[in-house]
Amino acid sequence: MPVVEIDNMSGFCFGVVTAIRKAEDELARSGSLYCLGDIVHNSNEVERLQRCGLRTITHAEMADLHDVKVLLRAHGEPPSTYDLARRNNIDIIDATCPVVLKLQQRIKEAYTSAPEGQRPQIVIYGQTGHAEVNGLVGQTAGTAIVVEDIDDLDNIDFSRDIALYSQTTKSIEGFHAIIDEIRHRLLPPARLMSYDTICRQVAGRVEHLGDFAATHDVIIFVAGTKSSNGKILYNHCKSVNDRSFLVADESQLQAEWLADADTIGICGATSTPRRLMEEVKSKVYQLLDNK
Repeated sequence: MPVVEIDNMSGFCFGVVTAIRKAEDELARSGSLYCLGDIVHNSNEVERLQRCGLRTITHAEMADLHDVKVLLRAHGEPPSTYDLARRNNIDIIDATCPVVLKLQQRIKEAYTSAPEGQRPQIVIYGQTGHAEVNGLVGQTAGTAIVVEDIDDLDNIDFSRDIALYSQTTKSIEGFHAIIDEIRHRLLPPARLMSYDTICRQVAGRVEHLGDFAATHDVIIFVAGTKSSNGKILYNHCKSVNDRSFLVADESQLQAEWLADADTIGICGATSTPRRLMEEVKSKVYQLLDNK
C-alpha cells in the first residue's frame, strides 16, 4: 500500500483562521451574521458556515442594510466600506489580516504624506479586482496602478518616481521580475522605491511545497477555484512534479492518477481547510483499496 501523507504546513493561514473564528463566535452567540464577500476562497468552507447562519453579501447589498453586524474578511476593505458602515449604523466585525492592515497603512501614508504633484506613483503588484487589491487601491482614492505582469507596466510613467508594493500573497520571484523590468525602463532622475510586502507565512510555503512535491510520486493539491494563492502554489508543485493534480474536493479524484505511486502527498492553499485534505486522504485510500 502506498504511503499517503498530508503536508503539515498546508491549510489556513493565521489571517483566515482568525476570520473564521470570529465568524463562528458570533454565529454561536446570535445564530446569524453577514459577511462582505466570501469569507475564504473555498466554496466548501463557505457553504459550511452558511449552514451555521453566515450570509455572504455584496457591497451593493450592504448599502441597503442598517443596524446589523457585518464581518470584514481577512482580505481587508477600502475606506469607503467603513464610511458606509458608519452611515448605515452597521456594526463591523473587522477580521482584516494584520499583515494586510499594515500594508494598507503604509500605502495610505505614502499617498497622504506628500502633496499632489510631489508624491510618487503608487504601483501595486497584484491581481486586478482581487479583494485585497481593491482595499489597497482604496487607500489612494483609486489612483494606484495595479500591475499583474510585465505587460501592465506600460501604464506607468517612467519619468516619475515610483513606489512599488505587492499584494501579500503574490510570489517573490514575480515581484522581483517586476522590479528588474521597472529599473530597466526607469528614466533618470526618476527613482524606484520598492517594498517587499509579501507575507512570509505564505511565501515560505513555496519553497517548502517544492521540497514536498519533489519527495512524492504524486501530489494532490486541494484548493478552491477562486484562490489566487492556490493557483500560485499548485503551479509551483506542478513545475517540480509533473504528476501534480488540482482538486476542489475528494469528488474530483481520479484513480488513474495514483497508478504505480509509492508515495502520495496531499497539500493545499492558505484557504484550504484541513478537514478537506483529510477527506481527500480518505478518498485516496478508498481508491487504492478498490484497485
